[in-house]
Amino acid sequence: MLAHRTAQGDEEAFAGLYDALSPLVYSICKRVLVDAGLAEEVSQEVFVTLWQQAARFDAERGSVRSWVAVMAHRRAVDRVRASQSAREREERVGREAPTVYEHVEESAVMAVEGESVLRALGRLSDAQRRAIELAYYGGLTYSEVAAATGSPLGTVKTRIRDGLSRLRLELGGSRG
Repeated sequence: MLAHRTAQGDEEAFAGLYDALSPLVYSICKRVLVDAGLAEEVSQEVFVTLWQQAARFDAERGSVRSWVAVMAHRRAVDRVRASQSAREREERVGREAPTVYEHVEESAVMAVEGESVLRALGRLSDAQRRAIELAYYGGLTYSEVAAATGSPLGTVKTRIRDGLSRLRLELGGSRG
């Protein structure tokens, strides 16, 4: 029996196992992994494991072919899971930790834009500025702004619309 001789360190027996089982191992790995290069890598890992652990084979539990097929399938599935975990970890780290230069650049742009917006807000009428601040900074609806200012709903909508148009012009945008 080739597995028993392989367990004893017989290289010719191992070569016989390799010749007999390599198409099976590769096809299992290829089916699970899809990528031919990865399938070759995992097939090689399976045969290294077979060489190292041939003594674990128990003929009473099944054939060498079944034992190696299970080993190949498990190893290929493990590789898929490891790749998926690594990809998820990279995505999570990428979302959680913006690079320092992005953070600095974003902060600088926001500070400059914030100053520009504050200057432009200062050029609006008090009624327009108050309505816009309540709606956009306070998160109020038009109806809530009307109630807070004691103004009719139509007037609040007009103040916000006209104020936003003026802000757009002040900040260098088009009137659209």
